[in-house]
Amino acid sequence: MKRAFDVTFALLVGLVLLLPIGLIALWVRLSSPGPALYWSDRVGRDNQLFKMPKFRSMRLDTPAVATHLLSDPEKYLTSAGSFLRKSSLDELPQLWSILKGDMSLVGPRPALFNQTDLIEARTQAGVHRLPPGLTGWAQINGRDELPIPQKVRLDAEYLAKQSFWFDMKIIFLTAWRVLRRDGVTH
Repeated sequence: MKRAFDVTFALLVGLVLLLPIGLIALWVRLSSPGPALYWSDRVGRDNQLFKMPKFRSMRLDTPAVATHLLSDPEKYLTSAGSFLRKSSLDELPQLWSILKGDMSLVGPRPALFNQTDLIEARTQAGVHRLPPGLTGWAQINGRDELPIPQKVRLDAEYLAKQSFWFDMKIIFLTAWRVLRRDGVTH
């Protein structure tokens, strides 16, 4: 049932937002050199790597590390990047990953391929068995600001409590936090 909901949601939202997605892609292309999409190597279900698309918000010469690990993230942002990140519009291409089955609408946010400490902690907690999500329980309880042990604890809590209604609660809270721009640091 979760997969059917994911596909239905991604198709409906993708169709409704087709024009805005096209306009954002054009804006990204016009605002800085390079492609509109950035394909990031991410860790999915059972620690399998997959390519996750995002609208490119950083310059092409940005190191492949989590944004909070950059000494000065602002210097790598494109002119469109700050707005895309604060509004979470950079995440819209992940609807493709949901349709493909690499991601779910709700689950732990996919780790970067080089976040070994997060990957190991999630594996020990059994969270690696879940498909990663566009949003998740840890995402709405701190986003980028959470230390890894707390993030993994929340991911494990999601694993234990997952249900349709818990997912609906997470989706609602995500929409609320995105509108308020809670927890966005860059």
